[in-house]
Amino acid sequence: MEDELGKRTRLALQITRTESIADGIQLFELRAADGGTLPPFTPGSHLNIRVPNGSFRNYSLCNNPMDGDRYVIAVKREVGGRGGSISLIDNARAGDVLEVKAPDNLFELDLSAPRYVFVAGGIGITPILSMIRFVNATSDKPWDLYYLTRSPEGTAFLDEIRGMAGPGRTVTIHHDHGVREAAFDLWPVFEEPSKAHVYCCGPRPLMDAVRDMTGHWPLHAVHFEDFGSDLVRPKADDVPFTVCLVKSHKSFEVPVGVTILEVLRNHGIDAPSSCESGTCGTCRTTFLSGEVDHRDLVLDENERKKNIMICISRGRGKIEIDR
Repeated sequence: MEDELGKRTRLALQITRTESIADGIQLFELRAADGGTLPPFTPGSHLNIRVPNGSFRNYSLCNNPMDGDRYVIAVKREVGGRGGSISLIDNARAGDVLEVKAPDNLFELDLSAPRYVFVAGGIGITPILSMIRFVNATSDKPWDLYYLTRSPEGTAFLDEIRGMAGPGRTVTIHHDHGVREAAFDLWPVFEEPSKAHVYCCGPRPLMDAVRDMTGHWPLHAVHFEDFGSDLVRPKADDVPFTVCLVKSHKSFEVPVGVTILEVLRNHGIDAPSSCESGTCGTCRTTFLSGEVDHRDLVLDENERKKNIMICISRGRGKIEIDR
């Protein structure tokens, strides 16, 4: 079965293992029910999964892409989020079958880079761990990892990552215990540009800081991954609104904590999407009238006059889109 983009197969995968690997973080191993080979993936890839409550969520693969028969994800239970992670962790069990879209990659590892600098914040370690596992298995390229978390208890893969250090490969693990003044200072890492490629995944404040500190680096050498938990999470002043599909002559209410994209899907209307965090541009839709609360990281000010990213942005009152 192909998705609405027509290109990535939907799979029915069985949960063959699930376990807690840190406070609030659950690991899931997925395999084909017949034990067969799965579609290949590359370092930095993610899966789009329909969680038990029916929502679709993206989760980065953290195992080695050379594994041909399994996908492994690690999921943080996001209290105060939209409920996808809670649904998966609380309701999915070993033996259950999940609907999964074949892997996609918006965070490609540049295999030509001579060196890597990895920066991971919390659960942002997952795609980076896949990258490190792949690099270690296929080359002797040097890398440096900066793994920044709140506490040891909430740090996934801690012992394994500590053991990855070696000649030309350094691991720095820092816990700030929720104290802003105790945050790790990354400026010495980026003060002098090098030939390394930088890969950063984590909370929005961390990525914004790294983006600021690498402004003098070559643009092609600095890469970010974000599935938008900070942006998609409901805000205190969010209210329901109405989205009108002008071509289809349909109108739907969009509740708090639910995106336009999800509402369309719930009513059987296909819409292209990928990152579902307003960072890739796939779900760009022409906006016709009304007041939009733009929350994406793709559109510039001029583009926002005529477009909306329906995976993340909201409206006020009633908005009309060209669908």
